[in-house]
Amino acid sequence: MTVVTLGAHILDVLARPVEGIPDGQDTVVVEQIRVTAAGAAAGTAVALARLGNEVVSVGAIGDDDLGDLLVTIMTREGVDVRGLVRRSADQTSASILPIRPDGGRPSFHVPGANLTLTADAVGPGLLAAASAVHLGGPDVTFGLNDPAFFAVLAAAREAGTVVTMDLLSNMPDLLDGAAAFLPHVDHFLPNGEQAALMTGEDDPEKAAAALLARGPGTVVVTLGGDGSLVATAEGAHRLPALPVEVVDTTGCGDAYCAGFITGLTHGKDVLEAARWGTAAAATVAQGLGSDAGLTDLDAVLALLD
Repeated sequence: MTVVTLGAHILDVLARPVEGIPDGQDTVVVEQIRVTAAGAAAGTAVALARLGNEVVSVGAIGDDDLGDLLVTIMTREGVDVRGLVRRSADQTSASILPIRPDGGRPSFHVPGANLTLTADAVGPGLLAAASAVHLGGPDVTFGLNDPAFFAVLAAAREAGTVVTMDLLSNMPDLLDGAAAFLPHVDHFLPNGEQAALMTGEDDPEKAAAALLARGPGTVVVTLGGDGSLVATAEGAHRLPALPVEVVDTTGCGDAYCAGFITGLTHGKDVLEAARWGTAAAATVAQGLGSDAGLTDLDAVLALLD
């Protein structure tokens, strides 16, 4: 069964542990530096592939060395990248993340080619042929906010495709734009801050209820160390985070989405799928980068035993 990830593609360069930026020309020796495919589409695509899914990724990247490296990484992981369009006028989106000893992740970020993605990058019939479509970061790929694209999503859902959505930013203006997608998705997975900014409700249950009223059948609010909240029309359920030693929180949301989607493609209900997402996020939190520790589905599910 094929999953299409559509949206933000980012190349991350991560270093840990970093306690501060050195003065002048000073050098600080760190334990690890990694380069990973990241972003709410590319990071989720890699995680989905490692969990055993067939994945096609669609997005916009630069015609540059960063883009070449991103393609190499994703291809090596088994992701079909023929849906990536190359832009000569914009660089590949990239971030530098100095990871603090407590796992915190400030970032230096270039939005780049993500901002140029439009609906014409989506091949005819691609979404309707997929088991699931994950909209990864429509808040930063706002060129998809187009009635023509919403019609394509509607046709895909009528054909049986499940549509999920996650966000990338915490910028109010961008989140307001992403709200236009809510009537067109089945499962929405914001983090707690995004849910609060979109609804004006600090309480996750109230925020989830407000988001459900805008169209999706399920809202899963991820809450970091406080676990997650799974809300449907039948009610809300809290799931605790798994007790692991946190090294880096980069990509935990992407891994959660990948675990959740994998659960759905295996016929699980939304609560069990959210447990799979919890386990995937806990796996990634124990290492550096958005794909850390993910080997296969069995290893992830072993955390739930």
